[in-house]
Amino acid sequence: MLNSRQQCAALLCAVTVALLWPVEAGAIPAFARRHKLSCTTCHAPFPRLKPYGEDFAANGFALVEDDPDRDYVAAGDDLLRLNRDFPVGVRLDAYATLAEDDEGDLVTDLQTPFGLKLMSGGTLAKNIGYYFYFYMSEKGEVAGIEDAYVHFNDLGGKPLDVMVGQFQACDPLMKRELRLTYEDYLIYKARIGRSNVNLAYDRGVIVAWDLPGAAANLTAMVLNGNGKDAATEAGFDNDKYKNVFVRVGRDLGAHASAGYFGYYGDELGFDPDPDLDPDTDAPGPVMRNRVLYHGPDLKAGNGTFDLSLQYLRRRDTNPGFLAQEQRVETDGLVAELVISPHQDRSRHVVTLLYNRIDCDWAESDQEGFTVAVSRLTRRNLRVTAEYTYDNEASTGRAAIGLVSAF
Repeated sequence: MLNSRQQCAALLCAVTVALLWPVEAGAIPAFARRHKLSCTTCHAPFPRLKPYGEDFAANGFALVEDDPDRDYVAAGDDLLRLNRDFPVGVRLDAYATLAEDDEGDLVTDLQTPFGLKLMSGGTLAKNIGYYFYFYMSEKGEVAGIEDAYVHFNDLGGKPLDVMVGQFQACDPLMKRELRLTYEDYLIYKARIGRSNVNLAYDRGVIVAWDLPGAAANLTAMVLNGNGKDAATEAGFDNDKYKNVFVRVGRDLGAHASAGYFGYYGDELGFDPDPDLDPDTDAPGPVMRNRVLYHGPDLKAGNGTFDLSLQYLRRRDTNPGFLAQEQRVETDGLVAELVISPHQDRSRHVVTLLYNRIDCDWAESDQEGFTVAVSRLTRRNLRVTAEYTYDNEASTGRAAIGLVSAF
């Protein structure tokens, strides 16, 4: 009789063989539909961007080579530029998982769909673009708007971009929404203790500047620092502070780049164990937590082997919002290797992912190893199989899935 870990491995092997079986290819969704280009122009494989796709997004979702007037409504007003067709795309992800619980028993779960999102993006005017998506279902709930911003490109004719809206603070480092794995980049979304600060979604402003002649770039953000919670009577920010993110990056030849970032923020919270009358519901005294992140990132690759590496250190002065401050330090690491045998024309892609979080707040410790195989059955339909081993819990999880865009 096979044990639970052997059963997970057997399932993964069976699906991997199926993924390697030959199938015809070809298709196109949202931006590709408008510009009449294959998805491979920007993705390899989708949703992962290749350099041309990154340039397209950085250009406000406009093609540098061709931006014909026929794509826009002629309204007789030079100050009005309306898309002739409103670009809309849909992404639908569905998974089935087989995982070990804390008792070592196998648990199956049909996550169908795991996520369903409605996406739109394009140009508002020359050098002004927009992008948003609405998560109609994420893990069975309506998640609402996640990414949503207006992008001002090359302000004043200079290599200076400004984005205003809602986005992920980790986007200049590694983009969570574009990963190929079911497993996440854990350190970016981790919250320590009772802190509400992480490097996932937030509201604010991004300024990006390519430093002329230096093959370097500077990215700065000003953020609310409390995620994408709904507004209260006081507004979207739940305290008086703003958080700041700064990253400096530099190209290291044609196939590598490196950067270093720092993030500082303050937040307020209530002492969860106040020395008050237990018969009252009065909150404890307001306490303050100061959060500092910093660390290097590295990307290197030739299209066949592409490595992304992020190390960061986080320091919280009082993530529990206790009357007596408790300083907590966290080390985080994400390492990802994407193997594409035929570069951007690959039908099969292998992803190796390593996550690690070492934290003084013990409940936050995590370590995991993931191997994933993707097969493009169509340019906009990807079949995946992956296995993740959780080293902290000594448990495994196998997942098979479909990722589609149309």
